[in-house]
Amino acid sequence: MTIIPAIDVIAGRCVRLRQGAFSNTTVYDDDPRAVARRFVDAGAERIHLVDLDAARGSGDNRSTIAAIRGAVDCILEVGGGVRTLDSIRALFGLGIEYAVLGTVLLRKPQEVERWASQYGDRLIASIDARDGTVRVAGWQEESSVAAVDLAARAGTLGFAAIEYTDIGRDGMLSGPDIEGGRSIARAGGIPTILSGGVARTEDAAIVAEAGEIAGLIVGRAIYEGTFDLAAAVADEARRRQT
Repeated sequence: MTIIPAIDVIAGRCVRLRQGAFSNTTVYDDDPRAVARRFVDAGAERIHLVDLDAARGSGDNRSTIAAIRGAVDCILEVGGGVRTLDSIRALFGLGIEYAVLGTVLLRKPQEVERWASQYGDRLIASIDARDGTVRVAGWQEESSVAAVDLAARAGTLGFAAIEYTDIGRDGMLSGPDIEGGRSIARAGGIPTILSGGVARTEDAAIVAEAGEIAGLIVGRAIYEGTFDLAAAVADEARRRQT
């Protein structure tokens, strides 16, 4: 299992939301590049970036993403407002390894299928849900689609992975939705990355031992100091060797 620290960006600053609410935003650092460097120094091999301005349609942070790309040599995946083929190509043009698709996966499935025929192994399906039901548009709009049903659809497209977030747990430090993540993994049949609710370093070992989860995204717990990224990465490295 890969430990993946997260950087969410609004107006070029590193922030975290609680339960996806833009009205409940905490700014942690004015320099996301420095945050990314600290993550890599702690042993992170991959970083999850979210452009929250692009997610809500109020601009974008591509210059900040490009600066982060120039600052670190780890794998970068970017989500938030990735809703057109041009936006995918723009991110790849910045040197990003993976583009994360959310809203468009639900709203324009036929277009996504065409994109997947070109870039499927560099695309990640983002499934964000509350009470098992998918939400879109930066988590602001509810759908009638079950998360497991969207996972099953995503699993047929040749995507690199699925990222599943339980919105109710995101930023709340209440523990990750392991069973929900495992259900998504079984429905999709492709590597699944779990996000939301990680509270302490020990959560990483608990998720890894549960099985079926390929990666764990960690955000607020790192910034609040309750999750030791370096210790979790080292522990996972030891797990791989045994």
